[in-house]
Amino acid sequence: MTDLRKDSVTFVTVDDAGHDQRVDNFLLRHLKGVPKSHVYRILRSGEVRVNKGRVDASHRLQLGDVLRIPPVRVAQSATPAGRAAPAQEFAIVYEDDALLVIDKPAGVAVHGGSGVSFGVIEQLRAARPEARFLELVHRLDRETSGLLMLAKKRSALVKLHEMIRDNHMDKRYQALGVGDWPEARKQVKLPLLKFNLPDGERRVRVADDGQHAHTNFRVLKRASGFVLLEAQLKTGRTHQIRVHMAASGAPIAGDEKYGDYAFNRELHKRGLKRMFLHAWRLRLNHPLSGAPLELLAPLPRELQSFLDTLSA
Repeated sequence: MTDLRKDSVTFVTVDDAGHDQRVDNFLLRHLKGVPKSHVYRILRSGEVRVNKGRVDASHRLQLGDVLRIPPVRVAQSATPAGRAAPAQEFAIVYEDDALLVIDKPAGVAVHGGSGVSFGVIEQLRAARPEARFLELVHRLDRETSGLLMLAKKRSALVKLHEMIRDNHMDKRYQALGVGDWPEARKQVKLPLLKFNLPDGERRVRVADDGQHAHTNFRVLKRASGFVLLEAQLKTGRTHQIRVHMAASGAPIAGDEKYGDYAFNRELHKRGLKRMFLHAWRLRLNHPLSGAPLELLAPLPRELQSFLDTLSA
Protein backbone atom coordinates (compact mmCIF):
# COMPACT_ATOMS: atom_id res chain seq x y z
CA MET A 1 0.00 0.00 0.00
CA THR A 2 1.27 3.48 -0.89
CA ASP A 3 2.17 5.61 2.13
CA LEU A 4 -0.79 7.97 2.52
CA ARG A 5 0.78 10.09 5.26
CA LYS A 6 2.46 12.81 3.20
CA ASP A 7 2.58 16.60 3.03
CA SER A 8 1.41 16.59 -0.59
CA VAL A 9 -1.43 15.17 -2.63
CA THR A 10 -1.30 11.36 -2.86
CA PHE A 11 -2.84 9.21 -5.57
CA VAL A 12 -3.70 5.63 -4.64
CA THR A 13 -4.94 2.87 -6.94
CA VAL A 14 -7.39 0.50 -5.24
CA ASP A 15 -6.25 -3.11 -5.16
CA ASP A 16 -8.02 -6.27 -3.99
CA ALA A 17 -7.65 -5.25 -0.36
CA GLY A 18 -9.78 -2.15 -0.92
CA HIS A 19 -12.30 -3.56 -3.39
CA ASP A 20 -15.93 -3.04 -2.28
CA GLN A 21 -14.85 -1.14 0.84
CA ARG A 22 -16.53 2.14 1.78
CA VAL A 23 -14.25 5.06 1.04
CA ASP A 24 -14.51 6.41 4.62
CA ASN A 25 -13.46 3.05 6.07
CA PHE A 26 -10.62 2.84 3.55
CA LEU A 27 -9.32 6.23 4.65
CA LEU A 28 -9.77 5.55 8.36
CA ARG A 29 -7.79 2.34 8.03
CA HIS A 30 -4.88 3.83 6.13
CA LEU A 31 -4.69 7.38 7.52
CA LYS A 32 -3.39 6.28 10.89
CA GLY A 33 -3.01 9.17 13.31
CA VAL A 34 -5.45 11.42 11.45
CA PRO A 35 -8.48 12.40 13.56
CA LYS A 36 -11.72 10.78 12.40
CA SER A 37 -13.40 14.19 12.21
CA HIS A 38 -10.73 15.40 9.78
CA VAL A 39 -11.19 12.37 7.53
CA TYR A 40 -14.91 13.14 7.23
CA ARG A 41 -14.18 16.84 6.69
CA ILE A 42 -11.97 16.20 3.65
CA LEU A 43 -14.67 13.89 2.29
CA ARG A 44 -17.44 16.48 2.75
CA SER A 45 -15.32 19.24 1.22
CA GLY A 46 -14.64 17.22 -1.92
CA GLU A 47 -10.88 17.14 -1.38
CA VAL A 48 -11.01 13.37 -1.72
CA ARG A 49 -11.74 12.36 -5.29
CA VAL A 50 -12.37 8.94 -6.86
CA ASN A 51 -11.54 8.80 -10.56
CA LYS A 52 -11.50 12.66 -10.49
CA GLY A 53 -15.07 12.84 -9.14
CA ARG A 54 -16.47 13.81 -5.75
CA VAL A 55 -17.95 11.02 -3.62
CA ASP A 56 -19.70 10.78 -0.28
CA ALA A 57 -18.54 8.70 2.68
CA SER A 58 -20.69 5.70 1.76
CA HIS A 59 -19.25 5.31 -1.77
CA ARG A 60 -17.86 1.81 -2.33
CA LEU A 61 -14.50 1.53 -4.04
CA GLN A 62 -13.88 -0.78 -6.96
CA LEU A 63 -10.74 -2.52 -8.14
CA GLY A 64 -8.60 -0.07 -10.14
CA ASP A 65 -10.26 3.11 -8.82
CA VAL A 66 -7.81 6.01 -8.36
CA LEU A 67 -8.16 8.04 -5.15
CA ARG A 68 -6.88 11.58 -4.80
CA ILE A 69 -6.06 12.23 -1.14
CA PRO A 70 -5.11 15.76 -0.03
CA PRO A 71 -2.20 16.55 2.32
CA VAL A 72 -3.03 15.51 5.88
CA ARG A 73 -1.35 16.12 9.20
CA VAL A 74 -0.60 12.97 11.13
CA ALA A 75 -0.47 13.07 14.93
CA GLN A 76 2.64 11.69 16.54
CA SER A 77 2.18 8.15 17.79
CA ALA A 78 1.74 7.83 21.55
CA THR A 79 3.35 4.40 21.39
CA PRO A 80 6.94 4.55 22.67
CA ALA A 81 9.70 3.47 20.32
CA GLY A 82 10.37 -0.23 20.57
CA ARG A 83 6.77 -1.11 21.43
CA ALA A 84 5.91 -2.30 17.94
CA ALA A 85 4.15 -5.67 17.85
CA PRO A 86 6.65 -8.54 17.73
CA ALA A 87 6.25 -10.86 14.76
CA GLN A 88 4.48 -14.03 15.82
CA GLU A 89 2.89 -16.95 14.02
CA PHE A 90 0.27 -19.13 15.71
CA ALA A 91 -0.76 -22.76 15.30
CA ILE A 92 -2.47 -22.94 11.90
CA VAL A 93 -5.60 -25.09 11.64
CA TYR A 94 -6.45 -24.12 8.05
CA GLU A 95 -5.02 -21.76 5.44
CA ASP A 96 -5.49 -20.99 1.76
CA ASP A 97 -5.29 -17.82 -0.32
CA ALA A 98 -8.52 -16.42 1.16
CA LEU A 99 -8.80 -17.71 4.73
CA LEU A 100 -6.56 -18.29 7.75
CA VAL A 101 -7.79 -20.13 10.85
CA ILE A 102 -5.52 -20.38 13.88
CA ASP A 103 -5.72 -22.00 17.29
CA LYS A 104 -5.38 -18.93 19.54
CA PRO A 105 -3.79 -19.57 22.95
CA ALA A 106 -5.44 -18.24 26.10
CA GLY A 107 -4.06 -14.99 27.49
CA VAL A 108 -3.49 -13.39 24.08
CA ALA A 109 -5.75 -10.56 22.93
CA VAL A 110 -7.00 -10.65 19.35
CA HIS A 111 -6.09 -6.97 18.82
CA GLY A 112 -4.49 -4.06 20.63
CA GLY A 113 -6.45 -1.58 22.72
CA SER A 114 -7.87 -1.20 26.24
CA GLY A 115 -4.44 -1.32 27.85
CA VAL A 116 -3.10 -3.99 25.47
CA SER A 117 -0.33 -2.76 23.15
CA PHE A 118 -0.88 -5.44 20.51
CA GLY A 119 -2.72 -8.67 19.81
CA VAL A 120 -2.92 -11.55 17.37
CA ILE A 121 -3.72 -9.40 14.33
CA GLU A 122 -0.80 -7.01 14.89
CA GLN A 123 1.61 -9.88 15.52
CA LEU A 124 0.52 -11.77 12.41
CA ARG A 125 0.83 -8.65 10.25
CA ALA A 126 4.35 -8.15 11.59
CA ALA A 127 5.17 -11.78 10.79
CA ARG A 128 3.71 -11.47 7.28
CA PRO A 129 4.84 -8.09 5.93
CA GLU A 130 4.13 -9.28 2.38
CA ALA A 131 0.42 -9.86 3.14
CA ARG A 132 -1.67 -7.36 1.17
CA PHE A 133 -4.75 -7.94 3.32
CA LEU A 134 -5.26 -9.56 6.72
CA GLU A 135 -8.28 -8.84 8.91
CA LEU A 136 -10.05 -10.46 11.85
CA VAL A 137 -13.36 -12.08 10.90
CA HIS A 138 -14.59 -12.28 14.49
CA ARG A 139 -13.19 -12.02 18.01
CA LEU A 140 -12.45 -14.19 21.01
CA ASP A 141 -12.05 -12.96 24.58
CA ARG A 142 -8.45 -12.70 25.68
CA GLU A 143 -8.96 -15.52 28.19
CA THR A 144 -10.62 -17.82 25.61
CA SER A 145 -8.56 -20.20 23.49
CA GLY A 146 -9.40 -21.88 20.21
CA LEU A 147 -10.42 -21.30 16.61
CA LEU A 148 -10.02 -17.76 15.32
CA MET A 149 -10.73 -16.82 11.70
CA LEU A 150 -8.89 -14.19 9.66
CA ALA A 151 -9.59 -13.17 6.07
CA LYS A 152 -6.79 -12.76 3.53
CA LYS A 153 -9.06 -11.17 0.92
CA ARG A 154 -11.70 -8.49 1.31
CA SER A 155 -14.15 -10.55 -0.76
CA ALA A 156 -13.76 -13.38 1.75
CA LEU A 157 -14.22 -11.01 4.70
CA VAL A 158 -17.44 -9.56 3.28
CA LYS A 159 -18.85 -13.05 2.63
CA LEU A 160 -17.87 -14.36 6.07
CA HIS A 161 -19.51 -11.39 7.79
CA GLU A 162 -22.64 -12.07 5.75
CA MET A 163 -22.57 -15.73 6.84
CA ILE A 164 -22.25 -14.70 10.49
CA ARG A 165 -25.17 -12.25 10.20
CA ASP A 166 -27.35 -14.89 8.55
CA ASN A 167 -26.31 -17.58 11.07
CA HIS A 168 -24.81 -19.76 8.34
CA MET A 169 -21.83 -20.73 10.47
CA ASP A 170 -21.77 -23.33 13.26
CA LYS A 171 -19.42 -22.32 16.09
CA ARG A 172 -19.07 -24.67 19.06
CA TYR A 173 -17.24 -24.15 22.35
CA GLN A 174 -16.41 -26.39 25.30
CA ALA A 175 -16.89 -24.88 28.74
CA LEU A 176 -16.60 -26.34 32.23
CA GLY A 177 -19.36 -25.11 34.50
CA VAL A 178 -19.27 -25.06 38.29
CA GLY A 179 -22.59 -26.14 39.77
CA ASP A 180 -25.68 -28.06 38.78
CA TRP A 181 -26.96 -28.35 35.20
CA PRO A 182 -29.80 -30.88 35.19
CA GLU A 183 -30.85 -30.67 31.52
CA ALA A 184 -28.96 -32.75 28.96
CA ARG A 185 -29.84 -30.12 26.35
CA LYS A 186 -30.89 -26.57 27.05
CA GLN A 187 -31.61 -23.41 25.07
CA VAL A 188 -30.79 -20.16 26.86
CA LYS A 189 -32.39 -17.03 25.43
CA LEU A 190 -31.58 -14.22 27.83
CA PRO A 191 -31.07 -10.64 26.55
CA LEU A 192 -27.67 -9.14 27.35
CA LEU A 193 -26.77 -5.53 28.15
CA LYS A 194 -23.22 -4.13 28.12
CA PHE A 195 -22.17 -1.65 30.79
CA ASN A 196 -19.01 -0.27 32.40
CA LEU A 197 -17.89 -0.49 36.00
CA PRO A 198 -16.75 2.73 37.74
CA ASP A 199 -13.13 1.91 36.80
CA GLY A 200 -14.12 1.62 33.13
CA GLU A 201 -14.00 -2.18 32.93
CA ARG A 202 -16.57 -3.58 30.50
CA ARG A 203 -19.15 -6.04 31.79
CA VAL A 204 -22.36 -7.66 30.57
CA ARG A 205 -25.51 -8.58 32.46
CA VAL A 206 -28.91 -10.08 31.74
CA ALA A 207 -31.43 -7.28 31.27
CA ASP A 208 -34.86 -6.97 29.67
CA ASP A 209 -33.66 -4.00 27.59
CA GLY A 210 -30.54 -5.83 26.41
CA GLN A 211 -29.80 -7.36 23.00
CA HIS A 212 -31.31 -10.68 22.00
CA ALA A 213 -28.88 -13.51 22.77
CA HIS A 214 -29.31 -17.24 22.14
CA THR A 215 -27.02 -20.12 23.13
CA ASN A 216 -27.70 -23.86 22.81
CA PHE A 217 -26.03 -26.07 25.42
CA ARG A 218 -25.40 -29.82 25.46
CA VAL A 219 -23.91 -31.81 28.35
CA LEU A 220 -20.74 -33.67 27.36
CA LYS A 221 -19.67 -34.92 30.77
CA ARG A 222 -20.56 -34.64 34.44
CA ALA A 223 -18.25 -34.74 37.44
CA SER A 224 -18.87 -34.02 41.10
CA GLY A 225 -19.81 -30.34 41.22
CA PHE A 226 -18.85 -29.75 37.59
CA VAL A 227 -20.41 -30.12 34.16
CA LEU A 228 -18.61 -30.04 30.80
CA LEU A 229 -20.85 -28.34 28.23
CA GLU A 230 -20.78 -27.84 24.51
CA ALA A 231 -22.08 -24.35 23.71
CA GLN A 232 -23.39 -23.48 20.26
CA LEU A 233 -23.63 -19.77 19.56
CA LYS A 234 -26.76 -18.71 17.70
CA THR A 235 -25.93 -15.03 18.26
CA GLY A 236 -22.55 -13.46 18.94
CA ARG A 237 -22.88 -11.07 21.87
CA THR A 238 -20.00 -9.98 24.09
CA HIS A 239 -19.31 -12.55 26.87
CA GLN A 240 -22.45 -14.41 25.78
CA ILE A 241 -21.53 -17.94 26.88
CA ARG A 242 -20.00 -16.70 30.13
CA VAL A 243 -23.04 -14.68 31.18
CA HIS A 244 -25.59 -17.28 30.03
CA MET A 245 -23.85 -19.99 32.05
CA ALA A 246 -23.52 -17.80 35.14
CA ALA A 247 -27.18 -16.78 34.88
CA SER A 248 -28.12 -20.48 34.61
CA GLY A 249 -26.37 -21.34 37.88
CA ALA A 250 -23.13 -22.81 36.49
CA PRO A 251 -20.50 -20.10 35.92
CA ILE A 252 -17.42 -21.12 33.96
CA ALA A 253 -14.58 -22.50 36.05
CA GLY A 254 -11.82 -19.92 36.31
CA ASP A 255 -13.94 -17.03 35.00
CA GLU A 256 -12.64 -13.97 36.85
CA LYS A 257 -15.46 -11.68 35.69
CA TYR A 258 -18.58 -13.79 36.23
CA GLY A 259 -17.42 -16.71 38.36
CA ASP A 260 -16.92 -17.29 42.08
CA TYR A 261 -13.73 -15.52 43.15
CA ALA A 262 -13.02 -17.67 46.21
CA PHE A 263 -13.70 -20.94 44.39
CA ASN A 264 -11.56 -19.84 41.44
CA ARG A 265 -8.66 -19.39 43.86
CA GLU A 266 -9.18 -22.96 45.03
CA LEU A 267 -9.28 -24.18 41.43
CA HIS A 268 -6.02 -22.36 40.78
CA LYS A 269 -4.39 -24.36 43.57
CA ARG A 270 -5.80 -27.52 42.01
CA GLY A 271 -4.16 -26.72 38.66
CA LEU A 272 -6.72 -24.70 36.70
CA LYS A 273 -4.92 -21.42 36.12
CA ARG A 274 -7.18 -20.00 33.37
CA MET A 275 -10.82 -19.83 32.32
CA PHE A 276 -12.12 -23.15 31.00
CA LEU A 277 -13.60 -21.91 27.70
CA HIS A 278 -12.33 -23.13 24.33
CA ALA A 279 -13.60 -22.65 20.76
CA TRP A 280 -13.18 -26.20 19.54
CA ARG A 281 -15.22 -26.72 16.35
CA LEU A 282 -16.21 -24.63 13.36
CA ARG A 283 -18.39 -25.71 10.45
CA LEU A 284 -18.97 -23.47 7.45
CA ASN A 285 -18.90 -23.34 3.68
CA HIS A 286 -15.77 -21.79 2.24
CA PRO A 287 -16.54 -18.09 1.64
CA LEU A 288 -15.36 -18.17 -1.98
CA SER A 289 -15.53 -21.76 -3.23
CA GLY A 290 -18.54 -22.88 -1.18
CA ALA A 291 -16.79 -26.13 -0.23
CA PRO A 292 -17.84 -27.48 3.20
CA LEU A 293 -15.25 -27.06 5.95
CA GLU A 294 -15.09 -28.64 9.40
CA LEU A 295 -12.26 -27.28 11.52
CA LEU A 296 -11.28 -28.70 14.91
CA ALA A 297 -9.02 -27.56 17.74
CA PRO A 298 -8.78 -30.12 20.58
CA LEU A 299 -8.79 -28.95 24.19
CA PRO A 300 -5.43 -27.44 25.17
CA ARG A 301 -3.24 -29.65 27.33
CA GLU A 302 -3.82 -27.60 30.50
CA LEU A 303 -7.61 -27.90 30.21
CA GLN A 304 -7.56 -31.59 29.32
CA SER A 305 -5.21 -32.30 32.24
CA PHE A 306 -7.56 -30.58 34.69
CA LEU A 307 -10.52 -32.46 33.25
CA ASP A 308 -8.63 -35.72 33.74
CA THR A 309 -8.14 -34.92 37.44
CA LEU A 310 -11.91 -34.63 37.83
CA SER A 311 -12.38 -38.04 36.22
CA ALA A 312 -9.76 -39.57 38.50
